[in-house]
Amino acid sequence: MRISGGEVKGRRIGLPRGCRIRPTADRVKESLFDILPPVGGRSFLDLFAGSGCVGMEALSRGARLTAFVEKDFRLTEAIRANLVLLGFSGRAEVVAADAQNGLGRLAGRGKRFDILFADPPYDEGYLRETLQWLEKEDILAEGGIIVIQHSVREAFDPSSLRTLVLTDQRRYGDTILSFIKKGEKE
Repeated sequence: MRISGGEVKGRRIGLPRGCRIRPTADRVKESLFDILPPVGGRSFLDLFAGSGCVGMEALSRGARLTAFVEKDFRLTEAIRANLVLLGFSGRAEVVAADAQNGLGRLAGRGKRFDILFADPPYDEGYLRETLQWLEKEDILAEGGIIVIQHSVREAFDPSSLRTLVLTDQRRYGDTILSFIKKGEKE
């Protein structure tokens, strides 16, 4: 995996052997950062971080701070090592926890993020749960954006949202990026 833009463009991210992850495809990652407003100076949360490649991309493109939430200890150690290697450890926080507990910890400490990217495991029911957790925790800064990467096979029912509003969806093969903001139902 490689960083596609910003100050460390072209640098590779290492992963431990035997980790079963589905990294965000380069095409999807580049499209994500083309669609998002500039991340420079903003806070970014990489939820279900896996390799951490999306959060590191945000740091490379100037994010002020990026938090990574990942439950696999081998992956959190790899994220920490890659942050040091890329020179980003001073602008990053790694939370070794499952997504729900990680969100709770960050929210409990008053953390708020301008951009929240979530990439739950495909086709395992996490899409609906993740949306519920995000509605429960006050983790999104005023005017913030949530982007959830999910499979086309997972039904996304925007009518089930109470405090969040689906604003856009983009499809890339088997992958959908759903863009969500806080807001009132029309």
